Amino acid sequence: MSSDRHLQPVNLPSGWSSTSWRGRAALQLPTYPDQTELEGVLSELRDLPPLVTSWEILALKQKLADAQEGKCFLLQGGDCAETFDACSSEVISNRLKVLLQMSLVLVHGLRKPVVRVGRFAGQYAKPRSADTETIGGVTLPSYRGDMVNGPSFDPEARRPDPRRMVKAMRVRP
Repeated sequence: MSSDRHLQPVNLPSGWSSTSWRGRAALQLPTYPDQTELEGVLSELRDLPPLVTSWEILALKQKLADAQEGKCFLLQGGDCAETFDACSSEVISNRLKVLLQMSLVLVHGLRKPVVRVGRFAGQYAKPRSADTETIGGVTLPSYRGDMVNGPSFDPEARRPDPRRMVKAMRVRP
């Protein structure tokens, strides 16, 4: 792996740039009832340290480029969504062990390095096909993951709460 190699996308879509996402409609966003509270939380989040460093991102980008070129194999695993309650050392350790065991099988069979990407310890939000769900004639906001609202089918739990984003940043096993 050459760490000084400049990475370029192979098939760059027409009109794409590193900021073009800003011009697209954001889909699947929860509706927070208190915009002032939301802005305060977003300001607080901006002041927190990053979850990953720029050099970690660049290292992964290089490994993904190597996988795309067939030099190694990409293995990604983890849950679609997690709960704050399931964030424990034991749960994360067990998931990591499974990912490592799977990668050993792949390394042995493929005779290539394996890049492991774990989808765990932070998958606290999930997209929904509908903004609301109805049970027994009662319509409430859809559960969008612990980072947005609670799973219990009651109005208070299902109210999108921006403070949950801060909690998600601070959940530790």
